[in-house]
Amino acid sequence: MHQRASTLIEKLNLKPHPEGGHFAEVYRSSSTVQPYDDRSERSAVTTIYFLLLAGELSRWHQVCSDELWHHYEGSPLELQLIDPQTWERKCLLLGPEGSGGEAVRVVPGGCWQAARTTGEYTLVGCTVAPGFEYGDYKLFFEDSDEVEEIRRRFPELTGFL
Repeated sequence: MHQRASTLIEKLNLKPHPEGGHFAEVYRSSSTVQPYDDRSERSAVTTIYFLLLAGELSRWHQVCSDELWHHYEGSPLELQLIDPQTWERKCLLLGPEGSGGEAVRVVPGGCWQAARTTGEYTLVGCTVAPGFEYGDYKLFFEDSDEVEEIRRRFPELTGFL
């Protein structure tokens, strides 16, 4: 493991994330909002640190709310998005100035997403509004209909499975 990544895991108290990588919640607003859909009231905004090491993936998943990804340090991050209504696919690069990527990227709520570092490690922040709740999160498992559809339509993305 990269020494700086090991230091970050310890210093930021990062724990294994269900989709891969390591995370720690940094902030959960005490203010609440009521989304305009069938979800219950929740925190207005939440944010986490999220670290991926070389060889780790943020596996395909969905979050109901908009998610803003912020690059903090390390290599650029490759972020794959698929709109489940149109099947439009986007590959975004999240990275520091001069890397060819942008420091902040947005994943619209409901999009399928997956990510991986392009180097030894990447530390990002993920801010979700309305705030993240596990009930708003869907992780796609190997035998799910969504993963089968991704395999069929985008065989080049099997590296994210």
